[in-house]
Amino acid sequence: MLIRNLKLKLKKPHNDIQYRTMWQYIHIDAILLFLLLLLSTIGLIILFSASSQNLRTIELQAVHLLVAFGMMLIIAQISPISLQRAAPWLYGIGLFLLITVLILGHIGKGAQRWLNLGLLHFQPAELMKLAIPLVIANYYHKKQLPITFSSLLFTSLLIFLPAFLTAKQPDLSTAILLIIAGGSVLFLAGLNMKIILAMLVSCVTCLPFAWYWLHDYQRQRVLTFLNPERDPLGKGYHIIQSKIAIGSGGLFGKGWLNGTQSNLHFLPEHSTDFIFAVCGEEFGFIGSLILIILYVLIVLRGGYITIHAQNTFSRLIAGSITITFFISFFINMGMVTGIFPVSGIPLPLVSYGGSSMVTIMASFGILMSIQTHRKLVTT
Repeated sequence: MLIRNLKLKLKKPHNDIQYRTMWQYIHIDAILLFLLLLLSTIGLIILFSASSQNLRTIELQAVHLLVAFGMMLIIAQISPISLQRAAPWLYGIGLFLLITVLILGHIGKGAQRWLNLGLLHFQPAELMKLAIPLVIANYYHKKQLPITFSSLLFTSLLIFLPAFLTAKQPDLSTAILLIIAGGSVLFLAGLNMKIILAMLVSCVTCLPFAWYWLHDYQRQRVLTFLNPERDPLGKGYHIIQSKIAIGSGGLFGKGWLNGTQSNLHFLPEHSTDFIFAVCGEEFGFIGSLILIILYVLIVLRGGYITIHAQNTFSRLIAGSITITFFISFFINMGMVTGIFPVSGIPLPLVSYGGSSMVTIMASFGILMSIQTHRKLVTT
């Protein structure tokens, strides 16, 4: 049994005996590991069909998963105290790399987002998804809560500076995720609801002005979201074909490997951004619901770890990781079903790709570290 408890007896304080499970000893949360392995396996099954049964794609994705899970295991061994001490350094390095990528970055698909390191292309914005919540959680761990106006100004600068540099690449989707990652820490730290409402009103007020700062393709995405049929063979093609794929799946789907929209290449980006549409077409409403439930179970486990974290830093970073993961798959599924504009946010652990997967698994390594480095409870 995967979650079997093997108890290792530790020293005996005050006539009580402390026990440690095998999983705590190796700093792995067995429940979270099981859910992540299950999601990754289902992801490979869906990807095999979405890639037109391309074994090379599956092999590369398997390598991505091995690297990502390896990163998770390594980070899980690092104590929250060490992560807290490293937070300012990670943020500083990430900020330096974001500036560097604007100057020397590799250009691909019209964007300058990657640093060419020879063997691989590295996207510094992925590092900032972890560095921003880590540094803000560290800041409020040392500061007395609730949040003051001066501390809010400082932490807002920590969030919006890397978000602005990321948006300049341009990568608006990742910039929004950076704001969500940092903003979730502020929310969990007890940001006053009046301030939250004021910020929301300010954002809505600035929307007409922000329109003129968007790139042309970003404006087209918004217009297409409002009316996909305005250009059915051009800008609206992605979302129209995605809806057709999901709708044609019905309740139980057409069956694995039997999806026509992806196999006949009607559905663009069917192995990356729009892979959820492949799931809907082949496995139907029931299959999509099972996938959603699995994501929700992972979020609930993250919430459990957050609630039982032992200090402010651990609670803030665990909560931020959980919220950001939820927002990621929620936005992707919303985009594929037409309730959000098209963005470049992949479906976590299902879409083909390496950079975002490593970042996601590194964040789960932090969750496992928080859960398994807790002081043992006497029995």
